Amino acid sequence: MGSKPRSLSGIKPTGTPHLGNYLGMIKPAIQLQETHETFYFIADYHALTSMRDPKQLREHTYDLTAIFAALGMDFESHAFFRQSDIPEVTELTWILSCITSKGLMERAHAYKDAVSKDQEVSVGLFCYPVLMACDILIYDSNHVPVGQDQRQHLEITRDLAIRFNHLYGEVFVIPEAIIEKNIATIPGLDGRKMSKSYENVIPLFAPEKQFRKAIMKITTDSKSVEESKDPETCSVFALYSCFSTKADQEALAERYRAGGMGYSEAKQLCFEALNAELNEPREIFQQIRNDQSELDGILESGRDKARAIARQVTDRVRSKVGL
Repeated sequence: MGSKPRSLSGIKPTGTPHLGNYLGMIKPAIQLQETHETFYFIADYHALTSMRDPKQLREHTYDLTAIFAALGMDFESHAFFRQSDIPEVTELTWILSCITSKGLMERAHAYKDAVSKDQEVSVGLFCYPVLMACDILIYDSNHVPVGQDQRQHLEITRDLAIRFNHLYGEVFVIPEAIIEKNIATIPGLDGRKMSKSYENVIPLFAPEKQFRKAIMKITTDSKSVEESKDPETCSVFALYSCFSTKADQEALAERYRAGGMGYSEAKQLCFEALNAELNEPREIFQQIRNDQSELDGILESGRDKARAIARQVTDRVRSKVGL
């Protein structure tokens, strides 16, 4: 573990990761290892607000570990671990809860969204932002990559850290956001944002035939082969653009506008571009996913790195508050 700034991200094990997860979180997370000391955790405590199937929760945890391994995460120099393997995080959550106002929690987007949809709100969902703050603060994280939609969580984290430091003296590192502005919304099979809730996803490491079949199902307009087509409004082109060079994108855009190319050919080109990037990691994933002892080893090694720091931070907090 070096002297680079420390970055932290979590990913919830609530389903099979898809291309949207890959482009939005997983691929940038792997790239961030070049500039940061990275801590990545599987947010299984967070998953408990919505997941009720213990077997699936464990399976998804192993899926994510194997995915990060297949995509080249350096487990020696960085930490990858289960949130629930760090008991200090729940201890810190209670301590921070005691200085958190109910009003702050009522302003949280996830809570307001649940209320607006008349969903039942558990105490876990209501207090979710405090656990999220502790996930960040307990590792002395300098940076947290967030999309615009998660920006509020980091603002709450900073508020709580500043309040605690004001009450008890300097304990917490105040984290900064790395705002991921340039990540496009990844379209799903129906043209809406790719999301499990819309059931429009392309699974990241589906077998090759299934992967191609999914891409062939992407919704397009009904223009004939001869007609000129608009690459700017086409989901197939948008997905192709995430896996191809500028020159290849311009060449395909030309063919769209010229006419004479059907959408089935565009989908085949899209499949080939995606498959070129994902074919090798898919094979590595299949091998490592079947080796549970290796996956357990990765998680145990990450736990030990993360817990050593979590213990130091929690000890500082306990001392300050008088425990």
